[in-house]
Amino acid sequence: MSTLITEECINCGACEPECPNTAIYEGGAQWELDGESHEPLRQDTYYIAPDKCTECVGFFDQEQCAAVCPVDCCVPDPNNPETEEALIARARKLHPEQTFGADFPSRFRK
Repeated sequence: MSTLITEECINCGACEPECPNTAIYEGGAQWELDGESHEPLRQDTYYIAPDKCTECVGFFDQEQCAAVCPVDCCVPDPNNPETEEALIARARKLHPEQTFGADFPSRFRK
């Protein structure tokens, strides 16, 4: 599942710099992918662009946004379930310069 920032977000911004995919945006900010800008998914609170979220698969064994969130509002999106295979494929597409070996970090491997 892509990670979701719930409405309980207090706009502290702690999560944004932790994302290895730059998938987290301040409310009202357009998000970008492949050189294209997209309309904000939220106006008032931080949000995660699902097309860029890998749940930190390939980078960490847990979602870094959730690890630093002081109000625990970074949660798996129940409307967007994804497999480890889909998430590592997205990480490879977003980061073609990086090599992800067979032992890449993943929350699925805990």
